[in-house]
Amino acid sequence: MTGAGRMLPGEPAGERFRRLGDRLDHPNGGGRRRGVRRDGGPYPGRVGDAPAPVPPATFASYYGRPILKAPVWRYDIPAYLFCGGLAAGSALLAAGADLTGHDALRRATRIVGLGALGAGTYFLINDLGRPARFHHMLRVAKPTSPMSVGTWILACFGPSAGVAAVTELAPLLPRHGVSGLLGRLVPRVGRAAGLVSAAVAPAVATYTGVLLADTAVPSWHDAYPGLPTLFAGGALVAGAGAALVTTPTGQAGPARRLAVAGAVLERLAARRISRMGLTAEPYRRGHAGRLLRAGRLLLAAGTAGALLGRRSRAVSVLSGAALLASSALVRFGVFAAGVASARDPRYTVLPQRERLARRRAEAGPPRDGAARPTP
Repeated sequence: MTGAGRMLPGEPAGERFRRLGDRLDHPNGGGRRRGVRRDGGPYPGRVGDAPAPVPPATFASYYGRPILKAPVWRYDIPAYLFCGGLAAGSALLAAGADLTGHDALRRATRIVGLGALGAGTYFLINDLGRPARFHHMLRVAKPTSPMSVGTWILACFGPSAGVAAVTELAPLLPRHGVSGLLGRLVPRVGRAAGLVSAAVAPAVATYTGVLLADTAVPSWHDAYPGLPTLFAGGALVAGAGAALVTTPTGQAGPARRLAVAGAVLERLAARRISRMGLTAEPYRRGHAGRLLRAGRLLLAAGTAGALLGRRSRAVSVLSGAALLASSALVRFGVFAAGVASARDPRYTVLPQRERLARRRAEAGPPRDGAARPTP
């Protein structure tokens, strides 16, 4: 028996290809229509002779794997973000208090800043796994890398803030002899170190926001215009809250004003982030949404208490604690929102499609032979 692909003697080549096409259309010789199974049903992707519509995408995964790998950071990173903001806000307050003669406020904020700096160092090294890794990052200075720039910012901020805090021990030195001379020089050194730390403090407060926005995590990356400002406001709020807790009410005036400024700055940045579009959803939903809502309530309560409780030590302490908790909750909420957006492919795929459609609309209809813009 002659096969469909075997040519008969004297048979034209066209007849051979016609028989081959019939064999492909009816592989079992049943006279069935193309695209129909033996049981009469259509093959996948076809309804009779017409192609079947593609089902809508569920955005579950990409071949069983997530499109983005979610951050593997633990609680150490949001805790480090909070401690860095607290240290930066305390350094700013301490420098202002030193220049304006608020000795109790200066002393309290310098000590708080040193404690926050130590706690932040612990959380950072605990996340890195080995202390030597921080040292290794100092081998390179790369201006285009937020991580490298942040490492050098911390290297400048940490020693100056530490020296300023240690100089608060000067009153414990003897007043006569070499120790007395040293005791008179130490405050000047402390003022210079405090001014240096205050000059670097804005970078300490904001570089972590730049670091998060530089990642591919959708809710962090799209928030790049507002995330550093949000962290700057949170740093002022945290520094003011710590000062209200540790400083007598008579010298806490600058801390109250700083709390108001930080609250306004933080709320403006949060409103800007909320208008991002689809990638702003994780900031309103789930665990992150609950943390951020609680932070807003505590921020409002703490700011009101700071303004109304000027003469009450108890109200000042409660207001300061509320401001500290608000700043911490915002850091943890932003962290949780980023993790949630990385785990849901919708926040990666849909914004890409929107950007592609916008570019195509701006480019207009393609000319003959011209390629359409790609994401």
